[in-house]
Amino acid sequence: MTSWQLVRVIAGVFIVLSIALGAPSSPLFISEWWLAFTVFVGANIFQSGLSKWCLLETMLRKAGAKPGC
Repeated sequence: MTSWQLVRVIAGVFIVLSIALGAPSSPLFISEWWLAFTVFVGANIFQSGLSKWCLLETMLRKAGAKPGC
């Protein structure tokens, strides 16, 4: 997988996990504060779309992930 694909997979996992842990109707509910993590991930995706730079992608490339097209 390329770095941009990994960013999307990781962001998706974080969003689903934080909603599962933060939604009161979820059987995995811990605290509504987990929804703040969902906002954080969403804000980072938004920022990445505007600036064309993503810290996670930079970190993944330094860790050896192939750059995407």
